[in-house]
Amino acid sequence: MKWITRERAKVDRIACPWLIKNFVDKDAEFLFVPADKVMEIAEEQNAIPFDVPNVELGHHGDQCSFDGIIKKYELDKKNPSLLELAKIVRGADTPNRNITPQSEGLVAIATGFSYNSNDDYDNMNKQFHVYDALYTFCKLDKK
Repeated sequence: MKWITRERAKVDRIACPWLIKNFVDKDAEFLFVPADKVMEIAEEQNAIPFDVPNVELGHHGDQCSFDGIIKKYELDKKNPSLLELAKIVRGADTPNRNITPQSEGLVAIATGFSYNSNDDYDNMNKQFHVYDALYTFCKLDKK
């Protein structure tokens, strides 16, 4: 399946592909496009839009797109550690940065990677290791 979002990703637009690849659609293909082209290209490519305004898998209330994917695909029922990771991501991607102690650090790391990467695909490749590590941390925290 194709998934589409805005280009120049930092937190949620990298965390969501990590979540999708690992728990929803291992063969997912991601498209990063200019913000004003997301919905047009989504329709042309039959892609699922995420982390853009007015879509199911976007920000709603104090929740970010990562939360929306967990809810839609009922991942919390299969894996409670993802709820802990969701708090970190939500804190890093919304104004409520004090949700977890890790959230501020994730903002810094994600911002640095966005500037140190050649494009969104390179950024995604580099940052997936960060989410692997945070996910492991969340699993250990449950033991």
